[in-house]
Amino acid sequence: MNVITVSQVNRYIKALLDESAPLRNIYISGEISNFKHYYASGHMYFTLKDENSQLKAVMFSSNASRLKFMPDSGMKVICSGRISVYEKSGEYQLYVDDMQPDGVGALNLAFEQLKEKLFNEGVCSDEIKKPLPLFPKKIGVATSDIGAAVEDIKNITARRYPLAEIVIAPTIVQGASASADIVKSIKLLDSIQDVDVIIVGRGGGSIEDLWAFNTEEVARAVIACKTPIVSAVGHETDFTICDFVADLRAPTPSAAAELVCPDMNNLANELSILKSSLNNYINILVDDQMQYVSELAHSPMLLNYDAVIEAYKDNVDVLETRLADCLSYTIENKGFRLSALAGRLNALSPLAVLARGYSVAHKDERIIKSVSDIKENDEIQIDFQDGKAICRVNEVVKNG
Repeated sequence: MNVITVSQVNRYIKALLDESAPLRNIYISGEISNFKHYYASGHMYFTLKDENSQLKAVMFSSNASRLKFMPDSGMKVICSGRISVYEKSGEYQLYVDDMQPDGVGALNLAFEQLKEKLFNEGVCSDEIKKPLPLFPKKIGVATSDIGAAVEDIKNITARRYPLAEIVIAPTIVQGASASADIVKSIKLLDSIQDVDVIIVGRGGGSIEDLWAFNTEEVARAVIACKTPIVSAVGHETDFTICDFVADLRAPTPSAAAELVCPDMNNLANELSILKSSLNNYINILVDDQMQYVSELAHSPMLLNYDAVIEAYKDNVDVLETRLADCLSYTIENKGFRLSALAGRLNALSPLAVLARGYSVAHKDERIIKSVSDIKENDEIQIDFQDGKAICRVNEVVKNG
């Protein structure tokens, strides 16, 4: 009896599967279930299944990083790879090298996935879009420095609004390094303080050609940009993720230049119309004032100003007479009142009392009000109307 170990069995079966040409490059369609993506390592583990069977599968990070879309449970896909055995568990599984959505292109699926994600975040809302400047002094352009797109922007700007200066950040707009280069150009233009608006875009092409403008890194750079951004990618029928997150979408680079730049000819016409309207308004205003002055010149007051002045003089004389009469009456009335008050005051005066035969006794310059204020031999002073007497008290007699 030839006894072998479990490891030897698994290793032998693995060798058989690995040497099988049909299993080394196989395409399998199925529905993903139990999908797990380990972000730390980047590896993806899932099961492919159909109505009757299922097959375990793994896609390592080196291959998973090249996917344009994010797989998920319930998604129908076509996987290419090889069948082999994982010796430790003795399970055979599909080692996936590439994956495509079944029934829809990978790029289209990735586009819809990212679009849905950004719309759910609210970063595509019109409420947060920045307005474009009416009269930009400096326009930043992130695009290839060769080709029709940049030339169209130059020509249209020179024709419509030659006052604006164009700052071009030469940018790779197609290929594996395009996304990173677009992000770099956006950040560079945004860092220039006097750039008023930025145009990001390129000419038309296939979805593969335009894919750099559908990446999340470019979308995040556009969202983070403080300067207003106009997205001008491809033709009018082409829509990219950059279009949705930009402050304004232009159907073409040429249209972007027209949206950013005011037309000098139109501005001149508008100024001419405003000038004409202002002149008409001034003329009407002057005519109205001339008519008013003419009416004043022919008014009775100005035509008979001597009579008017005499009338005012007569009125002044009347007012002067009324004022004098009023003043005399007031003085006389106040005089009568003053006399009455003086009479009342005189009646209360000590002098009036003395005039009636009364006298006032003082001791030490204080009025004597009671016999208790004096005693025998005190020297007192008695005031009369026409003089005073110095007396000495011989006796003090109290009543009762």
